[in-house]
Amino acid sequence: MRPLHLAAALSLLAAPAFAQTTLRIGIGADPNVLDPAQSGSFVERVVFSALCDKLVDVAPDLSFRAELATAWAWSADGLALTLTLRDGARFHDGSVIDAAAVKANLDRYRTARESRRRTELRQVGEVVVVDPRTVRLVLSEPFAPLLSVLSDRAGMMLAPSVLPLAERIGENPVCSGPYRLTRRVAQDRIEMEKHAGHWNAANMHADRLVFLPIPDNNVRLLNLRGGQLDLIERVAPSDLPAAERDRRIRVVVGPSIAYQTISFNVAGGPLAQRPIGSDPRVREAFELSIDRAIINQVAMEGRFTPNNQPEAPGTPYHFADLAAPARDPARARALLRAAGHDRVAFTLKVANQPMETQIATIIQSMAAEGGFDMRIETLEASTMVASTVRGDYEAAMAIWSGRPDPDGNISFWLASDGFLNWGKYSNPRLDTLFARARGVTETAQRQALYREAATIWMAERPHMMLFHYRWFWAMRAGMEGFESSPDGIIRLAGLRLPR
Repeated sequence: MRPLHLAAALSLLAAPAFAQTTLRIGIGADPNVLDPAQSGSFVERVVFSALCDKLVDVAPDLSFRAELATAWAWSADGLALTLTLRDGARFHDGSVIDAAAVKANLDRYRTARESRRRTELRQVGEVVVVDPRTVRLVLSEPFAPLLSVLSDRAGMMLAPSVLPLAERIGENPVCSGPYRLTRRVAQDRIEMEKHAGHWNAANMHADRLVFLPIPDNNVRLLNLRGGQLDLIERVAPSDLPAAERDRRIRVVVGPSIAYQTISFNVAGGPLAQRPIGSDPRVREAFELSIDRAIINQVAMEGRFTPNNQPEAPGTPYHFADLAAPARDPARARALLRAAGHDRVAFTLKVANQPMETQIATIIQSMAAEGGFDMRIETLEASTMVASTVRGDYEAAMAIWSGRPDPDGNISFWLASDGFLNWGKYSNPRLDTLFARARGVTETAQRQALYREAATIWMAERPHMMLFHYRWFWAMRAGMEGFESSPDGIIRLAGLRLPR
């Protein structure tokens, strides 16, 4: 058995003795910034689930359910969405969550220089306060994904008192969730205490929360099995057999809308001029060098779903006839020669986590047979985000946690103004198709548009999806009330520690 991660172990030992009602959650990385406007990583969404309520939430069946908004209605022309707000909800500073506060937050997300939500809310032309409990979002054009957008960071509400802090909000976010921030030690812990004024406080059964970032999957599990943690996310497939045999803990398995992808820098500065970014033939050769099924079997014990698309197989917006090409290293080498290369060298950046590193190592070995000399560079989560955002990469592996609406699973990466379009890919025809798909709600119409879009980006390959996840959580035996969700977010309502 491997030893406990020293920093994590010392941190836990040095912590004060907590009461029975302290819930200790092991997460896979340290959040970069605790501001929904500036946030860009999945682990921040896990923390925000405790810290910041949203206007609407997502149910396990991916339908929308009430959170700060208890009802919503579209206008007949699809150009306005009216939200009815929960009566009596309050921010952590005691101020009322009313229509004026919602407008202030949405206007910041739409317009603030530091906001990464501007693209997501681009179709919202105006936010109107109808009365203290009613707010109307007026659109410039029909926008079918709006409820999905409001169920994520663009729908998270912060106290208006902190909005003037702008870029510095993340230092001390005053939010609206069931728990409020009390202390953060970077790379070590995030501590919260229960917000007594929360509208659902009676259903929150832990007095305190401690989020402990432990990037090593095996170490997170060891800490859970040793009693230093109560709940952990993302158990590695290789660790599942041991976890499932341990009677001290319980493993919960759930479906996932999350997927792993590789982003290529095709136009984002000098590194985009190198072969892997500048020539689609080279990226095609790279895809021909790999086998997703082998990656899944070797690195993930066959537990995930190999896939070359942003929607999971069997769902309405997955296109079975657009399957990934079979592995063909000889054809890959021929393509490279046709593109003027004997071999192509490039660097793949990956998060500093064992599974991602193992996946990269398998890809490295496969790609070598197809004519690629791939170097692997591992980075901490915050460094990885900063590097990709500024275009300092040739290729980067990333996880997308998934959204209920198909627009949120592809356009953010590939639209010319997508907020996650790190590689600056741009195709006007693709932008037009995405815009048309956002403007209709009928499934068959949207399917046709997303399929045509897929034929474009699959040929140019600014992204290369690898597989869809399944979620694996583990917790102390006897914990009650845990609800598995396809979006991978830990929801705390109803969750009880063992008695």
